[in-house]
Amino acid sequence: MVFSSGGVARVSTLDVAYVVPPWRAVWIPPAVQHAATVLENAQLHSVYLLPTGRLDWQECRVIEVEPLLRELILALSEQDAEPGDAGRYRSLCSLTLAELRRAPSLPLGIALPKERRLRAFCESFLNDPALDRSLASLAHEAGASVSTIHRLFRQGIGSSFSDWRQQVLLARALTLAAKGMSMGQISDELGYSSASAFSAMVMRLVGVPPSKLLLQRGMKTGLHA
Repeated sequence: MVFSSGGVARVSTLDVAYVVPPWRAVWIPPAVQHAATVLENAQLHSVYLLPTGRLDWQECRVIEVEPLLRELILALSEQDAEPGDAGRYRSLCSLTLAELRRAPSLPLGIALPKERRLRAFCESFLNDPALDRSLASLAHEAGASVSTIHRLFRQGIGSSFSDWRQQVLLARALTLAAKGMSMGQISDELGYSSASAFSAMVMRLVGVPPSKLLLQRGMKTGLHA
């Protein structure tokens, strides 16, 4: 499990990229090839679990890290350096597993296709995400027609370009929020006509307002619903 206590990181597998904003974590099942990239001054912590079947999650997921789970993760890191108290370590592990099982998940994954043209298309948008980047220009850069891109999205990702783009824009918003931008600044940066339009997109995707999703706990921010 990769946890970000500050800043933003991206955890990528062969098929999906997961954004790790503050106070969230990505659970990665055994034998899943992955890489972690720091996007914005991330403070990353990792927890490794033995594959004993204690967690039956078969796919990667982004989870909320509540204050208790955060302190348990930090305590486990310190306990590694002082392994004398085996009983305390076992108790910390047991409570950490209990908190992991009850942690709510968030739909923050970005599907990554394998098809060459669509992969180039998606990577181009990932590198410079904005609502006003036209589908036609992106398709031209990838060497494909607009109709081909629509077809490849349905076949390779199982969604429309519009739905996939919203996930990417949400991921970009998390990075901008970590820089201290207000909701108005974020919506302008992403090309939305207003902060309320951006807020509606976030609510539609994850079911919580931006003020909750983008807030880094324990720190003041200019974000507001």
